[in-house]
Amino acid sequence: MPNGILIIDKPADWTSMDVCAKVRGIFHEKRVGHGGTLDPMATGVLPVFVGQATRGVEFAENGQKEYVAGLRLGQVTDTQDVTGTTLETHPITVDRGAVEAALSRFLGEQDQIPPMYSAIKIGGQKLYELARKGQEVARKPRRITIHALELLEQVSETDYLLRCRCSKGTYIRTLCHDIGQLLGCGGTLYALRRTMAAGFTETQAVTLEQVQAQGTSLLLPTDSLFRDSPALTLPAGTAEKRVRCGNPITLPGTPDGTYRVYSQEGQFLCLSRASGGTLTSIKNFFGA
Repeated sequence: MPNGILIIDKPADWTSMDVCAKVRGIFHEKRVGHGGTLDPMATGVLPVFVGQATRGVEFAENGQKEYVAGLRLGQVTDTQDVTGTTLETHPITVDRGAVEAALSRFLGEQDQIPPMYSAIKIGGQKLYELARKGQEVARKPRRITIHALELLEQVSETDYLLRCRCSKGTYIRTLCHDIGQLLGCGGTLYALRRTMAAGFTETQAVTLEQVQAQGTSLLLPTDSLFRDSPALTLPAGTAEKRVRCGNPITLPGTPDGTYRVYSQEGQFLCLSRASGGTLTSIKNFFGA
């Protein structure tokens, strides 16, 4: 059975679930999930987890992400990107310097109000379902962090390319909308490419056509998701059996922290936390 991680370069006009469905068909494996939704218009890095590796999806979703985004000034839409209906247009009265100055205002931890056109649920209904009915409801701000935000290029009088590294839950189209509001001319997202997710970059990304042609040879090992955690090989004896039974084990002298845990034979078993010389599993990756 196939197990591992594919770093897909998601094509435009595909949903993230479309990509998962395609991978399921190629590998004939039901257990397929992705590590962070990309809107259909977006392209770029989409980590896709296959088989046992799906147990790692939650860790990928929580990591930082990086994007190259197209900001268009002078236009406001209902979806906060160019796929929506234009609500307002305004003349451009700002220059590159003003845009750069505005970007600095969005760095750091902050509250962001999610857009109506999103999959967030309120009262059991997805916001985009309400938006399509012409309804707008109050949304609670969500705490996000913009770790880096820089202007890469001024493409035209209205269009700018930005690079943004941010936390889970950040809406880049909302960021573009808010930048436009701050500048007084409105703004919307006209292009989006994710260049990094869960530590995987676009240099590692492959196309669905490559997956169709090369299959499981493109799968990265599951433990590559945790490459920043040190490796720990269990001692010979009963330690592995205890770990496989879900029991903590005592490893005196092990520094506190999170570890990739391996058997004597080199099999990746679990992600574990050491505290006070006791090793406890966070997530197991063995078994069917």
